[in-house]
Amino acid sequence: MEDWMAIWGQWLRPSAGLPTVQWSLLLAAAAAAGHLLQRHTGLPKVVGYSLVGTIAGLAGFSGAAWPLHGVGLFLLELGVAVVLFEAGGRLALRWFRHNPMVLLQSLLECTLTLLAVYHALRWLGVGADVAEAVALIAMAASPAVLSRVVIDTHAAGAVTERALALSTLSTLYALTLVSARAGEPADAGASLLGTVYPVVVVLGISIVVGAVIALALRSALRVMNPTSENTSILLICVIAAGTALAAHFGGSAPLAALLGGVLLKQLQPRPWAWPRQLGTAASLLTMLMFVLVSVVAARAEWLAGAASLVAAVVIARALAKIGGVALANRGSGTSLRQAFWTGCAMSPMSSVALLLVAQFHGVASGIGPQVAGIALPAILLMEVLGAIVATYALARAGESGRPPHRPLLPTLASGGARG
Repeated sequence: MEDWMAIWGQWLRPSAGLPTVQWSLLLAAAAAAGHLLQRHTGLPKVVGYSLVGTIAGLAGFSGAAWPLHGVGLFLLELGVAVVLFEAGGRLALRWFRHNPMVLLQSLLECTLTLLAVYHALRWLGVGADVAEAVALIAMAASPAVLSRVVIDTHAAGAVTERALALSTLSTLYALTLVSARAGEPADAGASLLGTVYPVVVVLGISIVVGAVIALALRSALRVMNPTSENTSILLICVIAAGTALAAHFGGSAPLAALLGGVLLKQLQPRPWAWPRQLGTAASLLTMLMFVLVSVVAARAEWLAGAASLVAAVVIARALAKIGGVALANRGSGTSLRQAFWTGCAMSPMSSVALLLVAQFHGVASGIGPQVAGIALPAILLMEVLGAIVATYALARAGESGRPPHRPLLPTLASGGARG
């Protein structure tokens, strides 16, 4: 692909630059692939987006390279921030007050994931610092992938809502801990203060920025129609400004957006109308996010013997998430069978995990390349496989609402009917 780009560059002189042409054609191919895949197999469009990005990355696509920086990194952060803002807006804190077992499920599955992945990698000979970093990244499920699966399969029900809530909470924990871990001084780990202080700083700054975002949007809603396109544009622009400022002041941009959505939900408890109005701009941003993740993960250098390490991470993570949700299921309002499918639906890893890997790239201990060599192929695998597993889980739970004449797949459709 790099040779083709060199040939094109001799005669093609677009005003916006050759990378613009490359990305335009790649996104057009991804849009077509996502549509055709959903139409003929019933799988969510994100699978098609990821497959196109993976093929382009393995072919040497030069439009994105690891580590991400500049405009590419900002667009990824913005896409993640928009998705997490919406995910935070679905969390009603009063629900946790009436059903605290959901919080216990969240804490238990994240703790078990951290311990299981860490010890699995240590058993395979990975260094303690690298194993800890990968385990922290593995905590985070992907609200972005799961929300696209829910939209494309028209899923609704207890498993769907529980999986979305637990995925959002796991992302909150991972963003806080990784931002603090990647930003702490090399000699800070010996004391309790050195461990806790970075967490407090990241969380505090992110809460402040998130509160500013929430208050700004709350003020706008007093004078603007929630269903107006102008309100949606204001939403994206305010989140973009918060994304740019949060990291600059030492917080986490995605975390600030997530907390902003949570806070706005408490100030504006009525159902939100603007997600439907975000329209083509948000859809394009989301598709770009998924394609960018798969291109970067496919192009990056992987560690030798990464296959066994990735398999260990994926298996340990899956068992821990299913086990954590099931162990704390008693009294949570769902059956043990629903808890199993909820854990399966939390399989995807995608853009949030990639941002977490990027945060480890510049740490003083120099573990970034090793962390990326394990985490990036795992992200590439679980962006595609995780979306398929989540789709299957929601179908087997009986919550997939696809029309009968467009079955998910023969096996999945029959499973959903039995569920």
